[in-house]
Formats: sequence, structure tokens, C-alpha cells
Amino acid sequence: MKKKNIINLIKYHVENNNSGFRQEAYEIAKEFDLAGDYQLAEYVMSLLSDANSFVPQSISFESKYFDKLDEKGDMLFLPDSITQDLLGIFNAIERRIGINKFLFQGPPGTGKTEAVKQLARLLKRDIYMVNFVSLIDSKLGQTQKNLLNCFNEINGFVQYDQILFLFDEIDVIALDRTSSNDHREMGRVTSSFLKCLDSLNEKAVIIGTTNLYKYFDKALIRRFDSVLDFDRYSSEDLLEISEKILDKYLVSMNLSGRDIRLFRKIMKLNKEKLYPADLKNLIKTSIAFSDVNDDNDYLRRLYYAICGKKPENTSELADQNFTVREIGVLTNKSKSSVSRELQEKFS
Repeated sequence: MKKKNIINLIKYHVENNNSGFRQEAYEIAKEFDLAGDYQLAEYVMSLLSDANSFVPQSISFESKYFDKLDEKGDMLFLPDSITQDLLGIFNAIERRIGINKFLFQGPPGTGKTEAVKQLARLLKRDIYMVNFVSLIDSKLGQTQKNLLNCFNEINGFVQYDQILFLFDEIDVIALDRTSSNDHREMGRVTSSFLKCLDSLNEKAVIIGTTNLYKYFDKALIRRFDSVLDFDRYSSEDLLEISEKILDKYLVSMNLSGRDIRLFRKIMKLNKEKLYPADLKNLIKTSIAFSDVNDDNDYLRRLYYAICGKKPENTSELADQNFTVREIGVLTNKSKSSVSRELQEKFS
């Protein structure tokens, strides 16, 4: 929540502007939800609603080409720039003016599919994800027929305000038709996909995700109303996300060894850019495998996972700018022992 939200809430309250107050509170709830704070978002929504709870609608959509996706997701950690773009997409969909085709692109682990789940929660819609196993067929021309049938089902659906259609890893039918590595049949499939997008009912909302955006057919990219780039994490963004992930698992596993200064120093030793999904796995496993009787053991395991060796060399740790206290934690030695070793090394 930003300062302007607080100022607007006070302003609308003083002015007895109930509609303005409710709309501002609604925007705040959306931001909470996108940030992964589901319970707080639902609480705010319940206060704004005549009902006592905030329950998404559910519908039944039978199709051999789509599977219903459980929209319950993990905490979503996104930079503010991406969060604001998602809120923009939410607003565009809510206005129902035909802006309905979106592409989420970025490396694996950046939160594309989880963002779709969050968007569905905000919109109170179910997610139906295309099953490419059912769509792609080895018989000549059959994939094109399946694709056409798939879009006929989308265009024939009437409860558009209750559903999102997700084409996860859409690159299987969206690669450059001019590529010499592309099979002629799949090139024709991509051409058919272009036509299907052109004929899409403007009330239907589809979202595609991809890790291979640079290989996409340019004509296909132009068919999407908006392309959201998820590869916008700064080093500081990732550090802040790491801290949130750390806090989550320390609490869930009842550990009290929260040493953020030391944690950040260890994380900064990593030379490879790790996205939220990678960070979650790294931190979660370090904590899960740690000694239950040692609240600091996860920090040693984290160091080992990042550096590929145990934190045993006191002089090397000193060269990495760890303090005597921090070296003591990492080596499981007393400060006096660490100080003595360092004096002997540098004397």
C-alpha cells in the first residue's frame, strides 16, 4: 500500500465520498492479493461486501482440449513494476472493451503462471488451461483441426465473465514460421493460430505464457493486446524477495535464527541470477534439511549450496567480508577461536 492510498482513503472519508472510499479500498485489496497477502485481501473485500466472505464463482466447462487449473497458488513475489502492469491488465479486462489477449513472457521461475492464478483470484474467475497433449496430433492436418475446434469451443462459451483461458508454454504452436528449424506442419499450425486469434470473441480472455519469446513469430506477437515482460527483477528485488521467502519458511518450520545481515551477505555471494522459484527451492531446502537443534545450521547449508563448499576456512570467510561474529556462526566456532585463528593466519 502506497502513501497515496492512505491519503485518498482519508480524503474520501472526510468528504463522505463513499463510492470513492470503497473504490480506493478495492484497489488496495487488489494490490494485497497480487503481493500474495491473500487473507488480508479477502478480509478487506469482505468488509466492502454485503456478504461475510469473498468466494470466487465456479462454473463447469467440459472440453477435451482444456483442463481446469487449481487457482490456489503459492505466495507471489513480484517487483512493483510487474505488479502495476498486472493491475493494469485487471482493469482492462474489467472494462470489457475487447482488450482480451495477453502474453506473459520471461525465463522459467519468474512467476508467469502464478501471476495468472493471482489474476484469476482478483477477477473471481476459474482458469481452464489448454491441454496440448490433446491438441497436438501426429496426423497431417489434425492439429490444425483440433486448434480450430478448440477456439470454436472458446467462442461458443457464454459465461465469459467467469473464466480465463490459459495457453501455458504457448510456444509449441507459436514459433517463427520462417525458421529453418521449424517443421512445415507446425508452421501451418502457427498460421492457423493467427487466424484463430483474429476471430476470437472479444468477450473471451486468453493468456499465453512462454520462455521462448525471442523465437516467436512476429505476426503472432502483434495479435496480443499486451505483452508483459517478467524478466524485470533487479538484484535488490531478488534480495528482498529472498528475505520474504526466508521469513515464510522460518515461521513455518519454527526456527528463530533470523540473521538478515548474514543472510544477505551469503545470498550476495551467488554469481548466478536466481528467480523467485529458484530462490524458494534454495532457501526452503536449506531450512528443511537443517539441524532441528541448531537455528543457524540453515545458514551454513545455504552457504554450501551457493559456494559449493562448507564454510570452514576462516581466512577465506574474512576475505568475503564476514565479521568475526558471522564467521563464528558459519563455522560453529566461538568468537575467541575465530579471532585467534585469524590472528595466526595474518601474523
